[in-house]
Amino acid sequence: MEKIVVLATRNAGKIAELEKTLSEYGLTVKGLDAYPEIGEIVEDGETFEENSLIKARTVAQLTGLVAVADDSGLEVDALDKAPGVYSARYSDDTPNLQAETRDKRNNEKLLLELAGVPHEKRTARFRCVMSACSPSGNCITASGAWEGFIGAEEVGDNGFGYDPLFIDANDGSVSALLSREEKNKRSHRGNALAALLSQWDEFWKEHGR
Repeated sequence: MEKIVVLATRNAGKIAELEKTLSEYGLTVKGLDAYPEIGEIVEDGETFEENSLIKARTVAQLTGLVAVADDSGLEVDALDKAPGVYSARYSDDTPNLQAETRDKRNNEKLLLELAGVPHEKRTARFRCVMSACSPSGNCITASGAWEGFIGAEEVGDNGFGYDPLFIDANDGSVSALLSREEKNKRSHRGNALAALLSQWDEFWKEHGR
């Protein structure tokens, strides 16, 4: 019997990042593009965990399948952890705005907010909370973080979002210059997914279908 998991996102970058790892567990991965009847999910939680659970529970209930969702964002210390849960809509909350346009505007705003801030004070981290929920409402969650700095200009074209500005704290690599495999090994989303999968066998045994 085919094991289907729905990723609660239409973001092609996120789907590509998660699909390879989940497929190694024998799972067939579908994104929300396969379910056009599911409209925009309102993410009105105050934390990454709340938003992650809102998405996973909603999609699981609407599809009748196990759903995996993440909520992630960038925390910049010089900006009191902003943009945080508002990372995706930091510069513009216009519905259905093209992802590339939104990413560009977000990065431009972030650079403007950090103008004049020296490198050593541009510490930041990507943070992610990932959830898996069954149609009956049973859920597991896990979190991950990736420490770094915000660069002075955009570099590279791999990845999405703030990747062209994010510099790994350990080796100075720019996220948008890393291969997908290398990024998954060190990223907040990769760390969260690994932590989620450590709970996966027991969760699927009880709640998968």
